[in-house]
Amino acid sequence: MADGRKRGSSLRTYVALLRGVNLGARNKVSMADLRALFLDLGHEEVATYVQSGNVIFKSEVGNDAELTKAIEGRIARDLGLSITVVVRTKAQLARVAADNPFVANEPEPTKLHVTFLAGAPSRADVSELEATKFAPDEFRLVGKEIYLHTPQGYGRTKLSGAYFEKQLGVAATTRNWRTVTKLAELASA
Repeated sequence: MADGRKRGSSLRTYVALLRGVNLGARNKVSMADLRALFLDLGHEEVATYVQSGNVIFKSEVGNDAELTKAIEGRIARDLGLSITVVVRTKAQLARVAADNPFVANEPEPTKLHVTFLAGAPSRADVSELEATKFAPDEFRLVGKEIYLHTPQGYGRTKLSGAYFEKQLGVAATTRNWRTVTKLAELASA
């Protein structure tokens, strides 16, 4: 391991969500390069899911902020990209998958998304959000996740990651519901 820690002791499972990776021609990242980068950082059992920058891995590092900083730093150094990384533990992601307030009333998973915030927004910024302003689209902010229900599709909503970043002053990345549930499943395997 890169930092000399004893292999296999107290590994925790994490999921890293990279913001804005492989969208069109910008921020191109090979998943093989990304896996190699995570392995070089000393993480274990590294796997990627789809091309949008989802990495499941095990690590002895128990501090989310430390993990995030190290991953973002290595991406900048090794790949020359300034990418926001949002990290969630296996337990946090399982809660996200279990607590979606819209899943019971929406049979079509393509109309459900989750925006993952890189940090907790301030109460003042949260109080400024107007949920009714975007009907028929709906959102619920729970901790550092925003659950989205977009009956006309995510491509047509104004409730984008960029909107929430601007309103809340926190970096964000959005995943569709199928990706969220699959990542929770892979992290729990």
